[in-house]
Amino acid sequence: MINFNKEILNIEIQEFIKNNINSNISELILKGLPFSSEISSEIINQIEAKNRCKNKLITWFETDNIYYPNKLNIEQTSSEVTAKHKASLIKGKSLIDVTGGFGVDCFYFAKQFESVTHCELNTDLSKIVAHNNSVFNIENIDCIADNGIEHIINNDITYDWIYIDPSRRNDAKGKVFMLSDCLPNAPQHLDNLFKKTNNIMIKTSPLLDISLGIKELDFVKEIHCIAVNNEVKELLWILDKGFDQSVKIITTNIKKDKKHNFVFFLNEEANATVNYSKPLTYLYEPNSAVLKSGAFNSIAEQLNVFKLHKHSHLYTNEQLIDFPGRRFKIETIAPYNKKKFKQQFKLDKANFTTRNFPETVAQLRQKLKVKDGGTDYLFFTTDEDNNKIVIHCTKA
Repeated sequence: MINFNKEILNIEIQEFIKNNINSNISELILKGLPFSSEISSEIINQIEAKNRCKNKLITWFETDNIYYPNKLNIEQTSSEVTAKHKASLIKGKSLIDVTGGFGVDCFYFAKQFESVTHCELNTDLSKIVAHNNSVFNIENIDCIADNGIEHIINNDITYDWIYIDPSRRNDAKGKVFMLSDCLPNAPQHLDNLFKKTNNIMIKTSPLLDISLGIKELDFVKEIHCIAVNNEVKELLWILDKGFDQSVKIITTNIKKDKKHNFVFFLNEEANATVNYSKPLTYLYEPNSAVLKSGAFNSIAEQLNVFKLHKHSHLYTNEQLIDFPGRRFKIETIAPYNKKKFKQQFKLDKANFTTRNFPETVAQLRQKLKVKDGGTDYLFFTTDEDNNKIVIHCTKA
């Protein structure tokens, strides 16, 4: 349930929220708030929701007089990092966000477009976003409490871009991953939407299968696999009306100091030349965005690295190169043998990774009695001759 209660914006209540942002919620409730019982529960909700923004939405967290929706809405919204990156990919005069939510994406789209329309079916949430925009002094976002799809279809307005972030919660089916099961059903409405724009961006769960998404959608021009600190957060689908060429896939891993990008065309992946080798001087492990994209052959061909095995997705060469993932210096290589492991590696602590290996990290730790951590890395994998091997590395 989302409420917009203007009483929350009173100076004394805002001060109380700020002063108790780090308080223990259970103790706060037990002690009682110096306000009426009706407003107290809403104040608690504000404190909890604001706390969820501390790392995810720093601009909101650090700005006074922001009104927050419920915790669930904060969990479902784009992070500030991904919203900023997303907005950097497109620009124009006008954009409409069909599924506006808490307005984080619109906040950044407004920096790239002359006018942005924020559609949100929940009237209170729409009011919350409008209030926060006024706090931020944003004047080019129009908040409309309406069904975004119907608003586009029923009004004679065209847009440079339409943005959709379908809900992956379906009342009948629970949590879903196919686009046609999400709300709104983007594939079903594409024909009508393309009457009002030439460009559509759709955000989907990273769990959506890329090949399935391509089958469900028309005119897919680009797919962006976005990871933050090596965790894939979202897929972005760029649709260009009438586009019928090969799909470009752009992988991005956003880290604190820089972004790692890798780009390839989907139709070239199957025919990319891959050479195999035993582990050489350096070992490379692709980041999660590259792995999600399926660029297993393209990365070998483009970066001139060897694969260890068709299904291992680990790469090697003699020279240290810039690589979209982790880079390691290989120290030793040995056949996997539980009995000889201790004498071969003489390690009490190491970081374990398995790739194309029959046992899990947890099973290996239990068997080999090696603690987690330290500066040594052990890769348990399969080589080109189908031998189970262990590669001992240090960070390059």
